[in-house]
This record gives sequence, C-alpha cells and structure tokens, in this order.
Amino acid sequence: MTVTPLHAPRPLRSTDAESPNGVRWPTGLGPDIPPARNPGTALDLALVRATKVNRSAVERRCASLAGRRTVKKEWQAAWLLRAMTCMDLTTLAGDDTPGNVQRLCAKARHPLRRDIIDALGVRDLGLTVGAVCVYHQYVATAVEALRGSGVPVAAVSTGFPAGLSPFEQRVAEIHASVAAGATEIDIVITRAHVLTGNWQALYDEVRAFRNACGEAHLKTILGVGELATLTNVARASQVAMMAGSDFIKTSTGKEASNATLPVGLVMTRMIRDFGSRTGFEVGFKPAGGIRTAKQALDWLILMKEELGDRWLRPHLFRFGASGLLTDVERQLEHFVTGRYAAAHRQPMV
Repeated sequence: MTVTPLHAPRPLRSTDAESPNGVRWPTGLGPDIPPARNPGTALDLALVRATKVNRSAVERRCASLAGRRTVKKEWQAAWLLRAMTCMDLTTLAGDDTPGNVQRLCAKARHPLRRDIIDALGVRDLGLTVGAVCVYHQYVATAVEALRGSGVPVAAVSTGFPAGLSPFEQRVAEIHASVAAGATEIDIVITRAHVLTGNWQALYDEVRAFRNACGEAHLKTILGVGELATLTNVARASQVAMMAGSDFIKTSTGKEASNATLPVGLVMTRMIRDFGSRTGFEVGFKPAGGIRTAKQALDWLILMKEELGDRWLRPHLFRFGASGLLTDVERQLEHFVTGRYAAAHRQPMV
C-alpha cells in the first residue's frame, strides 16, 4: 500500500487509476476535487430487496485488515494528520454551553499544538478539522466562532437522536438550521421503516429531508446498532443514497452499538455499488466509539482499500468524533518527542 511521507509530497493519481476492482468513476477527478452532489435516483425496490449480506464473510474480511496493513513512523504521522482533517468535532451533550462550543471551534481552527506543528514542519498545510457538529441551538454560535476559517458547521437534526418527533417538526428543524448558517445537516431516519421493510416510506422521508436542506449537504444517520442485521444496514444504505444523501453515517453515538468495521465494510461496499451504477460519489461517516489513533488508522485503511484515495479526503470521509482528536494529538507528540504525554496536554475545550 502506497502512502505519502510527511516531507516528500508527491501528486496522487487520478480517481480512475485508484478505483478498486476496476471501477472507473465517470468524473475522472483528482482526489482533492470535491465531487458533484448526489441528486438521487428513483427507488429501485427490486435491487433493495435482492440485497443480502454474508455476515461471516464480512467479519473475516475485517479481521484481516489489521494483520495485512499497517503504517509506521513518519508514514503513520502523515496518516494521523490526514485523520485530523477528516474529523467532525462534535459536542452533543445536555450540558453544552455557548462557551463550550466556542472553545471547541477554537480547537477546530487549530487542532494541533503549534510546537508539534513546527516540529513536524507542516505549518504551511493550514491544518483544520473537517467540520464542527452541534445541536441547532448552537449553530449560530459556531458559525460566528468559525467565521473566516473555512470550517463548516454541521447541525444534527430531525429529532436527533431517536428521530421520532412529528414529521413537520423535523423538516422545520432542517430549515431553521440552514437559515442559521449550517452547511451540513446530519439527519436521523425512522428506524421502524427499516425494521418493517417499508422502503418506500424511508425513501420518501430522506427525500423530503434532502429537499429541505437546499444547498446544505445531507448526512443520513442510519442508527446501525438498532437495525438488527447487516442486510438491513445494506438496504437502508442503498435507499438513503437513492433518496439523495450526500453522506451515509453509521450512528448517532447514542446507541448501544455504533461504528464497527463490519458495518463500515457493508456501507462502503454499498457506496461503491451505487457509484458504479450511477456515477455519483457518496461520502461515508463512521461515528460513535472511535476514540484512539489506532482505530482511526483502521478506518482509513478500510476506506483506501475499499473506495480508494478520494475517500481519504474530508469531502468524502468524516469521523464523527469528540474524543479522537486527543489521542491523535498525543500520538503525534510521541512521534516528535519519543514520549507519551498526559491527556491534559491536549485538552479538547
């Protein structure tokens, strides 16, 4: 597996050359060019119902990842810097305050301590995280705190995390967050539609949310820990993309089970299938339980192997993370100094 060391940058090949299994994305864009938005397609119920997942094969594939692929030394540092740029720094707690959100935004602007940046020689990269994700109440606070930084604000919406508030209220919540300045909307689906196989209802719901978003990007949270089977995860992923999702996301972070590699493999395979059939690239966001640099590397390796280099960029890949940045920064300090620091040296807020 080819990786780029910190101090020897080189141009990456085009998407056509990097795509797995011979898939040639019609855009032909280089890896750093954002994709065209997914407009969605008609609901193909025959395709959805025919989709099945072999759980044992998925688990074998995921178990082989850590043993077959690893990155060390300066290459690992480079991958961790990339992971940092793909994070959605998130605060979704009941005790959120404007001050907490403002401090999180300050961290989003400067996710890595200046002394570590200088030691790595990467000051010219202008590192920031991928986005800041908050409740609607704090969208305006985050927009103001991030003004001029280029870091987008994402709002969780549609009755997050359960998604069971009245439909009209969920749509109104999207409109309100977009009006307040959010450019990304993380919506939750009605899990009952998946569990009962009501794919038309799920499609109509996500499509309505997509329309309400307007120019804001739609990230659809499936709540995989509550979907019972990997087959349901695969089918829900397909329907969400058919309805026009720009990203599909594993979890709210509030379920008992959140982002796992088997779920990620299933969802990335659905993204690959959708791209090969339609020519549109859909992003992926694992969220919930990803707290260590080692886990971040596992996810990046999965993305590179399953979807290629374009999915190692924030326009097509995000971590839903609140605690991950602390460990990534700690590992980078170890790379620079040879010593592990206490966690309080990399405070989030």
